[in-house]
Amino acid sequence: FTCLIFNVAIVYPQDPVLRMGSNLTASCWVHPELGVHANSLFWTLNGHQLPSSLYRVLSPTNLSVTLAGLNASRQTSGDNLVCHNHKGHILAGSCLYVGMPPEKPVNLTCWSRNTKDLTCSWAPGGKGETNISTLYKLKYKLRWYGTEKECEDYSHTQPYSCSITQDLHLFTPYEIWVEASNRLGRATSDVIILDILDVVTTDPPSGVTVSRLGQLEDQLSVRWEAPPALKDFLFKAKYQIRYRLEESQDWKVMNDVGNQTSCRLAGLRPGTVYFVQVRCNPVGIYGSRKAGIWSEWSHPTAASTPHSERLMSCDSKSSGDSNSTLRRELKQFLGWVKKHAYGCSSMSMKLYDQWRVDMQKSPKTRNQVLQGDKS
Repeated sequence: FTCLIFNVAIVYPQDPVLRMGSNLTASCWVHPELGVHANSLFWTLNGHQLPSSLYRVLSPTNLSVTLAGLNASRQTSGDNLVCHNHKGHILAGSCLYVGMPPEKPVNLTCWSRNTKDLTCSWAPGGKGETNISTLYKLKYKLRWYGTEKECEDYSHTQPYSCSITQDLHLFTPYEIWVEASNRLGRATSDVIILDILDVVTTDPPSGVTVSRLGQLEDQLSVRWEAPPALKDFLFKAKYQIRYRLEESQDWKVMNDVGNQTSCRLAGLRPGTVYFVQVRCNPVGIYGSRKAGIWSEWSHPTAASTPHSERLMSCDSKSSGDSNSTLRRELKQFLGWVKKHAYGCSSMSMKLYDQWRVDMQKSPKTRNQVLQGDKS
């Protein structure tokens, strides 16, 4: 509804702002010269006629209505309370704004993308809905000096969010808070104190590639490039990898990749398509001791592991036995790796060499391994 306000020889309260649960009495007074009796008038709220039990004839030309325990406004533009004559014509009307004063905003969080801006988001306090127009302002100032300023670049797509893009200061703490106000009151969030270098996030790693490792049926190689936006900054990046089967939505995350830009995924299913993503955490920019903020995940990159095929030879039985032994040893090695290697940082050919040494220490150990695999 669009609120309508009329003054046709009528005394009427206009645009009241009320708390939820309060009471309101409105009067519709008609000039005696119009020849309209109060008994012929009636009231509507948002187009629905109110019951006569709510009316009171104060005089032959004055009809009041009392609304008790008002509910919240159904629309931000207000609720229409209208007085009509016996033919239904509108004589007077007013907008009722029924809501609550704002509560203290909560969950104020800020981050900086590549140190080029400072974006903060928050949530309304309490149940979050005041039912009347409420204004939120993000305020900030340098902690030890400077004047109070208001963020100007409010997001049109993300409610309760604003970005500071000008006059940013590194190595200097900021004081940041949110003020909420409407026609019933105001509230202020807790003040947070932060340094931009402590809340830096960056773009996802670029150039992510996933490839096979020869004919190893249960492994894939993942490579990527460090975020270019931070190439001129002194920091130590951390990376995470996650991967999933093509037909699954369950991701497996590898947390111990470290700061290298390559990784080998092992223990995969042969002949299967995997989706892989990588993300970055710019830790310790210019000596910051904070944990850093993870970037978004990179776009999924897909690759498949080789199909499992039996190695067979038509030349001689001894050749077939040799291939079978090699495959058993390879499977035994991969099982050994799962117990002794953790994450990408530990995967190397040195592990294979170490395993071969353990295998060849004595014929007894070698026979136990092969017999164990057969069983």
